[in-house]
Amino acid sequence: MSASTPILKIEDLHVKVEDKEILRGVNLTINPGEAHALMGRNGSGKSTLSYTLMGHPRYHVTKGSIIFKGKNINEMGPDERAKLGLALAFQYPMAIPGVSVVNFLKAALRAVRGKDTPIKEFRQELKTKMTELGVKDEFLSRYVNDGFSGGEKKRLEILQLLLLNPTLAVLDETDSGLDIDALKTVAHGINTLLKPDTAILLITHYQRILDYVKPQFVHIFQDGQIITSGGGDLAKELEAKGYDIVTKDFNPVVSGTR
Repeated sequence: MSASTPILKIEDLHVKVEDKEILRGVNLTINPGEAHALMGRNGSGKSTLSYTLMGHPRYHVTKGSIIFKGKNINEMGPDERAKLGLALAFQYPMAIPGVSVVNFLKAALRAVRGKDTPIKEFRQELKTKMTELGVKDEFLSRYVNDGFSGGEKKRLEILQLLLLNPTLAVLDETDSGLDIDALKTVAHGINTLLKPDTAILLITHYQRILDYVKPQFVHIFQDGQIITSGGGDLAKELEAKGYDIVTKDFNPVVSGTR
């Protein structure tokens, strides 16, 4: 992928869940080195977009395309998309009793890289990322999200992303339920993911995480499409005035293009 190639280009994306159309013509372009925030009311379709990007089988693309790193991934499964460099941090991470965190992370890394990472190298990588997030060693022996607090679940999501080092990290309301200390830690991890050749799509309800993760672009989602876009000031305006300032009179736009 060349530096001029968008990491993600979504064109006129329509998606149904069962017989209900949720996404109604989404257009979005994300280039290398960019952080984008996607905001909107509950039920506007933000999470549907994140699941569609990862290839969840319940979400059916009826029109449009998802081009990731120059490839149309409409027909790819979640595992193929992950290997290509796409990753999703869930709003509600699942508990997996009986599976330790360390074994889970080993398996995730092996699935994406297509091979085992030598134990010494894996431990060094993991220790570095754990230190960045303030995660203690005893965390590794616990079962995945089993009895975890909200902050611990989100730290594990970010720890996994840091290990996988995706080209595009999609974060679905990762800031929900976090106290201010956990929010700062998670935001630091998110910022670490952003490099000149990677990008972030941060889905959130609140402006507060954008005090720590500074997006170049903020998009407002309503009725299954992006109805307007702007810079960081748009999020602050929403925080102050609410979503009533945004009306259906806005035309959908393609943002983030060079």
